[in-house]
Amino acid sequence: MLSAETITQIAAELAEADRTHGVIPRITARYPEATVEDSYAIQGVWRDAQIAAGRRLVGRKIGLTSKAMQQATGITEPDYGVMFDDTVYESGAEIPTDHFSNVRVEVELAFVLARPLEGPACTLDDALAAIDYAVPALEVLNSHIELEGRTIVDTISDNAAYGAMVLGTERRRPDEVDLRWVPGVLSRNGEIEETGVAAGVLGHPATGVAWLANKFHQHGARLEAGEIILAGSFTRPMWVSRGDEVLCDYGPMGTITCRFV
Repeated sequence: MLSAETITQIAAELAEADRTHGVIPRITARYPEATVEDSYAIQGVWRDAQIAAGRRLVGRKIGLTSKAMQQATGITEPDYGVMFDDTVYESGAEIPTDHFSNVRVEVELAFVLARPLEGPACTLDDALAAIDYAVPALEVLNSHIELEGRTIVDTISDNAAYGAMVLGTERRRPDEVDLRWVPGVLSRNGEIEETGVAAGVLGHPATGVAWLANKFHQHGARLEAGEIILAGSFTRPMWVSRGDEVLCDYGPMGTITCRFV
């Protein structure tokens, strides 16, 4: 495992890359001995520094939960990161492209918890009972580590490549819609680029919420009421550039639009 000094140094590098919208060399190329535990420690040091600087944590993102994303990245293990209040946009927003590196968009559902959720044996039914509502969401990926050859260690260290999310306006309780069959038709500048259904995320998009609660229990923590949980993409990531207009149609759960400026 990496030393505390090395973990702090890498967290500082990632914070500087976030500030300058830059990219750093792969952690695993420089420290091949780095473990998944090291990567969450790096993320944790970075997270705590952001909170100390005044940012407010509003939720968690789960990534790499679908075959589409695992095949797109070559990584087969889910991961998670944190989301701050200044990264949340409403549908119709103009998103500053220069705030991100390696900018891509994913199609997801987000869940807002009505009550705390805790492992160690949390099930899908437990997660559904704890969820207040589901809402469509687009995730904007923001990778500060070079993409070629990256591993799960690199991705987790970089806050699971989370940059921002765009939330839709249609909210549904889990008993109001079959969440497995919520569609996503993702378009860029009027042309359909990706399609999928939410069942592509672990068979049911809320399964990831249960997975995360159990993962948190290993660290003596739980998911709290009011937190937003971004459950993972059911399409491959779509590259975007300045000037791109993005629209995603979620069928009965409405649409999301945004423009990169």
